[in-house]
Amino acid sequence: MKSYYRRQRQKKMLLALVALILVMLLFIPVRLAIAYYQAPQPQAFFILGGDPAREKFTAELVELYPSLEIWVSSPPNPQKTLETFRAVNVPKTKLNIDMGAVDTVTNFTSLIANFKQRQLQHLFLVTSNYHMSRAKAIATIVLGSQGIAFTPLSVPSNQTQESLLHIIRDICRSLVWIVTGYTGASL
Repeated sequence: MKSYYRRQRQKKMLLALVALILVMLLFIPVRLAIAYYQAPQPQAFFILGGDPAREKFTAELVELYPSLEIWVSSPPNPQKTLETFRAVNVPKTKLNIDMGAVDTVTNFTSLIANFKQRQLQHLFLVTSNYHMSRAKAIATIVLGSQGIAFTPLSVPSNQTQESLLHIIRDICRSLVWIVTGYTGASL
C-alpha cells in the first residue's frame, strides 16, 4: 500500500515539474515581447567566442553603432580581441571581455548577471552562420527567460551546419539552467 502512495506522489511531483517547465516556457515569449517593446533597438553587441572572424565582423559594424557596448564571451585570444577593437577606436570602457564560458550555453549564462546589471534588454547576437541555429535556441531560452531580446547577426563561414542533436542537447541544458541554475558544462 505504501508503494502505491509513493508512486502516486512521484507522479504528482513529476506532473508538477512538467507544469512548471511549461509555464516557464510559455512565459518566455511574453518576456521577449516586453523586451522588444521596451528596447526596440539593440543596446549592445554580444559576440560568442570561438572564431576571430566574429570579432572582425563586429568591428566593421562599430562605425554604424558607436554608442553600443561590446561583450565578447571567451574569445580564443583576448589580446587579439583587444587589438581588433582598438584598431577601430573602441574605448576600453566599451569593450567587455569575459573568459568565464567553456561552451555555448555558458557563453550566455555566464554573462546574464552583467547584462541585467547594465539593464540591457536587447542585444545584437553575433556568431557564425553555421552556429546560429543553436545560438538562437539557447538565446531564446536563456536570454528570453531573463527578459532580454536579441537580434541575430550571422558571420559567413565555410563550416557545415551544426547537428540537430547538438541543438536539442543545449536546449535541454538551457532548460535545466532555468530550473536549477546549473548548466551541465562539466558533463
